[in-house]
Amino acid sequence: MSYLKDKIFLIDFGKHLRKIRKEHGFTQESLAFKVGIEISQISRIERGILNTSISTVYAIAQAIDIPVIELFDFEKGARKSSEVNEL
Repeated sequence: MSYLKDKIFLIDFGKHLRKIRKEHGFTQESLAFKVGIEISQISRIERGILNTSISTVYAIAQAIDIPVIELFDFEKGARKSSEVNEL
């Protein structure tokens, strides 16, 4: 997989995580506390900066009380061309 495709996936995943987190009433701080990680780690995941581990994804899903698959249920690459150019 190319760097650009990886980056797009990470950004899309992060945006989806942010949406789910907010829908379930979590702040970055409250989610980080429940998962047992730093707030900055949640922030970096949501911004697509951090390619996190599957164990962290699993812990996030457990903390939010959703199936792990729900974190991956988003349309990949659905973005404006201007957003891609910023990568």
